[in-house]
Amino acid sequence: MIRLLIAAALAFAGSALVTKILIDVLTRQKIGQPIREDGPQGHMTKAGTPTMGGVGIVGGALLGYVLSDLLSGGTFTRSGLLVMGAICAAGLVGFLDDWIKVSRERNLGLNAKFKTLGLLTMAVLFSVGTLNWTNVSTELSFARPGVLDIDFGPVGWVLWAVVLLYATSNAVNLTDGLDGLAAGSGIFSFGAYAIIGFWIFRQSISDQPDVYQVTHALDLAVVAIAMLGACAGFLWFNAAPAEIFMGDTGSLAIGSGLAALALTTNTHMLLPIIGGIYVAETTSVMLQVGYFKLTKGKRLFRMAPIHHHFELLGWRETKVIIRFWLIAGGLTALGLGLFYTDWVRASGLS
Repeated sequence: MIRLLIAAALAFAGSALVTKILIDVLTRQKIGQPIREDGPQGHMTKAGTPTMGGVGIVGGALLGYVLSDLLSGGTFTRSGLLVMGAICAAGLVGFLDDWIKVSRERNLGLNAKFKTLGLLTMAVLFSVGTLNWTNVSTELSFARPGVLDIDFGPVGWVLWAVVLLYATSNAVNLTDGLDGLAAGSGIFSFGAYAIIGFWIFRQSISDQPDVYQVTHALDLAVVAIAMLGACAGFLWFNAAPAEIFMGDTGSLAIGSGLAALALTTNTHMLLPIIGGIYVAETTSVMLQVGYFKLTKGKRLFRMAPIHHHFELLGWRETKVIIRFWLIAGGLTALGLGLFYTDWVRASGLS
């Protein structure tokens, strides 16, 4: 527990410090985020706001993870290092995308093919490494292995992991469209995985039968709490009106981190509930595109992702953000409730 608290505190402080430095430096250099011309007109006033704030999130989380281990006398684990490596690698892909946007002063970053290649390379390296260097189960699982009775096998699991990592990173990227929406939602999601990781760890050292079989659960909880602290430190400056945007650097890192935690804790099918906000945002885009093609030009929503639809209905940006946070919190509670219910069933309690 002490290590978790240390990791959260250090990640928050590190993220807030790096974010503040980025704001000062980027503002002096007049380096800001170009705004999509086809987005809500109210967002045009945000043009020029510093971006790449995700550097603070990734840097703060890495600082919290590493120093908490050194200060508490813990031991780095392969699972924890692989998840943190996936976060940093996805953040690097996002950083390159953000840098091209601001350096060329346009809202187009990396070529789509190069961006996809970067994310897929990260996903494959993480998946193969996790499969070979940890005891991760190759079964499709909700809260633990041994329930759904669907075993992908090594090759199938790697393919599934790559799909989950790529889909989740892009889902968070789509959600990052309002000040503080992605960061605030990420706090809830990473909080859930911090609790799940610590719960699994406590079960592994208790007298109860270990139904989870996750060797490095405590270290995974530390990664999750470090990302929570880093998102909170960034949100200090990103809350509406934002002084800085996270950019793809932050959104891709958050999404990859959540998917990597789901894979290493064997909670694949719990992720769409815990990260339900990201699922809803992605689904709204898919429905919009599909409806537009089927009806030859008509729109299902006024604008997608769906947070823009509510803006165009007349909701103030802060109202949309807070209500989405409330939904994210409710989904997190639901996910944790289902996780606990499964444990009650597995342990034979009533």
